[in-house]
Amino acid sequence: MYIIPTSIFIATAARRQAMWFVLACFFTLLVAACSGDESSRLKIGDRAPAFSIVDLQGQAITSDNWQGSPMILRFWDTECKYCRADSPIINSYFDTYREQGLKVLYVATANETIERVKAYIEELDIGFPVALDKDGTMARDYQVSLVPQTIFISPDQKIITAVLGGVGEAELQELLGPYLP
Repeated sequence: MYIIPTSIFIATAARRQAMWFVLACFFTLLVAACSGDESSRLKIGDRAPAFSIVDLQGQAITSDNWQGSPMILRFWDTECKYCRADSPIINSYFDTYREQGLKVLYVATANETIERVKAYIEELDIGFPVALDKDGTMARDYQVSLVPQTIFISPDQKIITAVLGGVGEAELQELLGPYLP
């Protein structure tokens, strides 16, 4: 028969207690992180946050002025390969449906410069308003942290959906077609 010193049990019990404490802290933080902001997250069907921004031509654009029209808000930057690839598609879609009320606004990220943005829109012959989100307010309001992100908004200013990555013509038609005569 072996005799085990009680100091081993004490050390093991202390380790177990420390391990349970660490696990309890971890799960508490995990639950807090997962549930804390859920009520403030934008969801499909939510009213789109109001915005007011000045485009590169000096024109003020507000969500109130665009109420009653379907909208595409595109958050992007000049280094984004998906933005470069699908900008001609969005530009063509806008050309086709601008007379039916479609509104498109490209919102360049706060890390962009006016010079780079102007060169980009000239190179791709962008025909709709482009603005620079200098302080990141609009991206924060729309909870955008990665680009490209395209927010589709109905004429009654409800979020239809948000697409991370590139978009195609079929996707544009599927999402906005019901709002365009």
